[in-house]
Amino acid sequence: MSDTILETRSLIKEFKGFVAVNDVSLSVKRGQIHALIGPNGAGKTTVFNLLTKFLSPTSGHILFNGTDITMERPAQIARRGIIRSFQISAVFPHLTVLENVRIGLQRKTGMSFHFWKSERSLDRLNERAMALLTEVDLASFADSVTVDLPYGRKRALEIATTLAMDPELMLLDEPTQGMGHEDVGRVTSLIKKVSANRTILMVEHNMNVVSTIADTITVLQRGAVLAEGPYAEVSNNPLVKEAYMGTVDADTGVMAEGKAHG
Repeated sequence: MSDTILETRSLIKEFKGFVAVNDVSLSVKRGQIHALIGPNGAGKTTVFNLLTKFLSPTSGHILFNGTDITMERPAQIARRGIIRSFQISAVFPHLTVLENVRIGLQRKTGMSFHFWKSERSLDRLNERAMALLTEVDLASFADSVTVDLPYGRKRALEIATTLAMDPELMLLDEPTQGMGHEDVGRVTSLIKKVSANRTILMVEHNMNVVSTIADTITVLQRGAVLAEGPYAEVSNNPLVKEAYMGTVDADTGVMAEGKAHG
């Protein structure tokens, strides 16, 4: 099996003459954490939308495990094992933490629409659901109603529900956005923990997070690849330094507005 799990070739996306993604060629290695970074408007989320087929590329190709998936639909992409979590926490607020994970497991087992069945019929999923909650340090919150969870714990739950889909490739869209320092640290450690035997592609603004856990970093600017490589190499790239001059908050590590934005 190839070392490359996901590849894009000359990916282009235009919106009425505006080029949002411009000739982007990515190579995501199996088993790595690969971070996609760049200022607001750099095209990061558009790339994610192309990979999960919420958008179709104007031109170019997307390959997963060597198979061209460019023309496949979102449901087909998910069945292949490419599972995405979103910037805004996507969980059911009035269900318990355990019930949220169980819904993810239902989808994987083909029981998604068995809502008319008694709750007991779903109890066989509880053991696996609890194992996933333990993996993300949420076992003690299993019976809590999700709406009552602190924000950082909700993001951990979202990772658990993503894991319930048994992803081969996890796409994490700004997993630490809006978090305080303690939650950022907890979720960063969690991502590193669950990356064992998995591949993760993440969009992230927090450079402290990226420098801590990312194996490879791709920097986008105005829809094009500006640089790529390990953090030590990318952070010393003169083009990256120029693009990010004065835009990273020294205390939080988060990119602020600067001349590279737009």
